[in-house]
Amino acid sequence: MDAEYDFGKLKSRKNPYASKLKKPVTMRLSEDVINYFKEMAEEEGVPYQSLINLYLRDCVSQHRKIDISWKGLTKR
Repeated sequence: MDAEYDFGKLKSRKNPYASKLKKPVTMRLSEDVINYFKEMAEEEGVPYQSLINLYLRDCVSQHRKIDISWKGLTKR
């Protein structure tokens, strides 16, 4: 094994996993939502942020849509 390596001779290449990296975001979530996922995450033995990510990924893969028509509210 060499005592020193010259990394300047190495060719760089694009990271094949770059498109799959997670991007940090800031979100405002209700406390009851966070508690729900924390409890479920504890039961499953995974971090709650990973569980939220898995749930959202499932929504994306299943092309789920949410109904956000607020019943009882009128438009101004």
